[in-house]
Amino acid sequence: MEAEPHYGVSVTEPLMHGESKRPEAKDVEADNGDRNTVSAASFFMTSFHGLNALSGVGILSVPYALASGGWLSLILIFVIAIAAFYSGLLIQRCMDMDPDIRSYPDIGNRAFGNKGRLLVSVVMYIELYLVATGFLILEGDNLYNLFPNSGFEMAGITIGGKQMFVIIVAVVILPSVWLDNLSLLSYISASGVLASVIILCSIWWTGVFDGIGFHEKGTPLNWNGIPTAVSLYAFCYCAHPVFPTLYTSMRNKRQFTNVLFLCFTLCTVSYASMAVLGYSMFGSNVQSQITLSLPTDKLSSRVAIYTTLVNPVAKYALMVTPIVNATKSWFPCQYNKRMYGLLISTSLVISTVIVALVVPFFANLMSLVGAFLSVMGSIILPCLCYLKISGTYHRLGLEMVVLWGMILMGVAVGIVGTYSSLVEIIGHLRADGLSSLMVSRAWSPY
Repeated sequence: MEAEPHYGVSVTEPLMHGESKRPEAKDVEADNGDRNTVSAASFFMTSFHGLNALSGVGILSVPYALASGGWLSLILIFVIAIAAFYSGLLIQRCMDMDPDIRSYPDIGNRAFGNKGRLLVSVVMYIELYLVATGFLILEGDNLYNLFPNSGFEMAGITIGGKQMFVIIVAVVILPSVWLDNLSLLSYISASGVLASVIILCSIWWTGVFDGIGFHEKGTPLNWNGIPTAVSLYAFCYCAHPVFPTLYTSMRNKRQFTNVLFLCFTLCTVSYASMAVLGYSMFGSNVQSQITLSLPTDKLSSRVAIYTTLVNPVAKYALMVTPIVNATKSWFPCQYNKRMYGLLISTSLVISTVIVALVVPFFANLMSLVGAFLSVMGSIILPCLCYLKISGTYHRLGLEMVVLWGMILMGVAVGIVGTYSSLVEIIGHLRADGLSSLMVSRAWSPY
């Protein structure tokens, strides 16, 4: 049971992440169980794959995160980035201690046995599922922003524009989920870096040349919005499950620390720049996705929106395939796994559509993923596994203090962020239910 958030079909067989984006199989040494075999990936190629793993849809929500917490909350993105970078180094150290470790679940297994492997796998699969659901919400929101007068009525049931686009996108995506060979989609999903650059440049162009400007002053600090801000920041750094594969793929593994430093530095600069640009342009009125705040009549805005729309269509299949494969493995060998695979993948798509229609709140859902799953997978689990594998928990020293400090920080962010996200989601659901009730009463002849 092995998969990685945003990344591809398997953490042991990466594709060209993201939440993605994955290393190509041709750049990885043959998986013969010996990590000492000759690896193919250069420093440049591994860095490219690492950047793809860290470059995801989180870039769309960092302006909203900054608007939620205020200017000073920008410090938190650097705190999260440093913690995530250090935990990435811990993954490398765990792998150096045991040459049999080839994937993230292997680290969990080495530290805590089958329970550890199960915990790591469950965290990754749930994150994959929720991010795939978030992709449908993102597509529906942005398409409705482009075509706001859409919608139809069928059998007395009114289908709004956002709901209609979520269903249409799911129908378009469904055949890709049926594919056995996802190599073509893996190339498309590897454009995470390029997509982030295009979106960032398009939004900068909109602010400088299309009359928006950077006139919003914002607020220094908003304590009530800090949980949302830190949760969305954490969502941007959930690429850790792919790090073991990147490490085993490297020709010169001693350069892996430099790879991580380069990837985290460039992505953090990109995220922080987008946050500052978006907040300076729209202030507290910035939407949960920066593209929803852009004027749709401008070419630069449409470039940003269309770029946002392309990648999730390819990445959706790459993210749900690990779940499908794990589910198929539950069935005995004599069953027709191809038929069951089609049934499982179709059911999975339908279930994500239902969740996207019931909980159509992109920022709140990604905040929940960031607070509960990303913090767990990117900070807490690497620290706990390293403590156990290295035996550091036996020795009182600076390293153990730092590790337990990171764990406590992760637990605090997880508890507060998860609670805040759930409260906001429940509040939105109640508000939508009340609005629907008022509309139905307004139209009732009685």
